[in-house]
Amino acid sequence: MKRLRAGSRESLLAVVQTETVMDAVRTWDPTIHIELVTMKTTGDKILDRTLDKVGGKGLFVKELDAALLDGQVDFTVHSCKDLPMELDPRLPLAGFSHREDPRDALVLPLGVGELDPTKPIGCASARRTLQLRRLFPGQPVAPVRGNVQTRLRKLDEGQYAALVLAAAGLRRLGLEERIARYFTTEEMIPAAGQGILAVQVRAGEDVSWLERFRDRDGTDCALAERAFVRRLDGGCSSPVAAFATVEGDTLILRGMDVGPDGEARFDAISGPRTRGEALGIELAERIREGDA
Repeated sequence: MKRLRAGSRESLLAVVQTETVMDAVRTWDPTIHIELVTMKTTGDKILDRTLDKVGGKGLFVKELDAALLDGQVDFTVHSCKDLPMELDPRLPLAGFSHREDPRDALVLPLGVGELDPTKPIGCASARRTLQLRRLFPGQPVAPVRGNVQTRLRKLDEGQYAALVLAAAGLRRLGLEERIARYFTTEEMIPAAGQGILAVQVRAGEDVSWLERFRDRDGTDCALAERAFVRRLDGGCSSPVAAFATVEGDTLILRGMDVGPDGEARFDAISGPRTRGEALGIELAERIREGDA
């Protein structure tokens, strides 16, 4: 009997997402035995500072990467949007999922029907902060850290007027009833990979067991979006955004970056989906040239 160990962060959302992958593997081969191994990452422990102040998205994968390299686990599961753009070549991404709802969502305190202008909207990314200030001029925006349940508790205690969270995470947790408003992807361009799960493995290993998990559309979109952000050296401290869709054999990519004047720059590109990463790089260079 083949045995696999799945590495995951301890948060409920991370476990739910990892179990989604485990279910897909079991569907491919019901005889595979999979053990769930959870761990707390540095990013989960440091909650009093924003990620850009303490080391970026890599803090959410550091311990998982070490466990994978040491052979403590055989694969790890991540929200694609939370992965650093530069990865250890010894730990490639072996598969991307079908994309869940890619939109950002506004969540109000329980029993509240509108924004309180005296309290901030809580969000954890520069990307959301920039776009929120365009959508709600004059409304304060403040950082919020912690897992989804912790953030919702802070919201309901009255610390924030609202939160902005990924719709995909709320849906996976069965919390879509908390969503007061969905932002369209035109109003708020998602983070690269938002709504997509990614599986990381050790290089050179057979990953045929991911056959039922992999999704062609999710893969092509994730690779194009990540190439765009990587070319711009974007990370958690940079308000870079990218969102791709596919129509038949064509991939359409929209991107956002911030110019030297602090103003957002938007542009789009389309082309063969087989050139997704090249399209991402081309769009990034086009936006960068516009800033020169």
